[in-house]
Amino acid sequence: MKIAILGAGISGLSLARFLIEGGIPKSDVHLFEASSKVGGLCGSKTVDGFTYDETGGHILYSKDQVAMGWMIDCAGGASAFEKRQRETKIRFGDRWVHYPFENGLGDLPPQANFDCLAGYIHAWHRRQVERSPSPALFGEWVRWRFGDGIAKHFMDPYNQKVWKREMHELSSDWVAGRVPDAPIEDVLKSAVGIRTEGYTHQSLFYYPKRGGFQAITDGIASTVLERVRLRTPVREITKRGDGFRVNGEDFDAVVSTLALTDLPDLVAGMPEPVARAMKTLEYNSIVCMLVALDQANQPPLSWIYLPHDEQGPTNRVTYMSNYADANAPAGKSSFLCEVTFRGGTRAPGKELEGQVLAGLERAGLLKRSEVLFTDRHESRHAYVVFDPQYGARREAAFGWLDTFGIVPLGRFGRFEYDNSDQCVIKARALATKLVASARRG
Repeated sequence: MKIAILGAGISGLSLARFLIEGGIPKSDVHLFEASSKVGGLCGSKTVDGFTYDETGGHILYSKDQVAMGWMIDCAGGASAFEKRQRETKIRFGDRWVHYPFENGLGDLPPQANFDCLAGYIHAWHRRQVERSPSPALFGEWVRWRFGDGIAKHFMDPYNQKVWKREMHELSSDWVAGRVPDAPIEDVLKSAVGIRTEGYTHQSLFYYPKRGGFQAITDGIASTVLERVRLRTPVREITKRGDGFRVNGEDFDAVVSTLALTDLPDLVAGMPEPVARAMKTLEYNSIVCMLVALDQANQPPLSWIYLPHDEQGPTNRVTYMSNYADANAPAGKSSFLCEVTFRGGTRAPGKELEGQVLAGLERAGLLKRSEVLFTDRHESRHAYVVFDPQYGARREAAFGWLDTFGIVPLGRFGRFEYDNSDQCVIKARALATKLVASARRG
């Protein structure tokens, strides 16, 4: 079975490796990659000794220990990784608020603490009494789940900053299964100053000692790199009998990790309603900005959230030099600042650097005199946006792809909010199916 895998990010690379490990001849596996390097959304970059991740600060953790162990082994084993305790905060004025927000109410000013606690209790009580179902729109879901206070002081401003949309323009689909429900006892304790912990599944994480998060995809690629055609964008996909032609070459099967929004321009014969459904799927792009600092020590933080406009356009800062010592030269440190913008719109211009640094200075995170330089990377597809039409558009896309025979895979290949471990898990499952199909002939 000659297989074309479109895209050499973590999903495509993992699939290729699982296929070959499962018995598919290496010569039958072909990866098409438009970039000059593998890695996709898990790519990293090093500038003057400072390493940062190109599409946000990534970490490795998973409930699937087999998948996580496989990723670690591919990238050199446990000795090649740092094991870090998650230390995450929200910057609220001049205060550090424990993360997640509902577990840090006692860190807030008194009035904000009261607003958030009262709202949380009222929302919890209404759910118990009314047994109301989870609302379909994200803004309503926030109030149903957290109450008016947390919505006002954190969830509304932060999510509007990230998604670049009003809350009623988003559905609640993306939070299903992703946001653990804090026990009411924990929220009450946190409000009176008794420390509680949330999101404990992230409390420990792994990060490569060298090379940034891309060290993982480089490790996965190490046994299949000869099968990757770098600088080879997909130009055309056509159906040919029971098989396909990709850029004029015949294949028995095609797995696409390319963004669904781009497929209509590549697949010959796609019906117009299907093409429209794919092209109108919503997404956000991102600018990731390295801030290299002439400062040896930073607070022992992993990442922080900046929900308010006066903190500048950055919504999240990753303390990259705290992830791994080799991410910055000795005696220096670094931030990775994330700034999102709506997919399909122009990226922020050169003025962004000044806006980011001014916001970080107002937030008390740095002094402008400490900044050595900045570097930026733009990623067109970064976050899947779950608007109310998301489900119908995606269903139309998948229904046609299933009939046509192209198999979608990956965060934007399937338009799913998947972390790197989930990409590996789904690639592993697909490889099992494809290997079984090949054995059946």
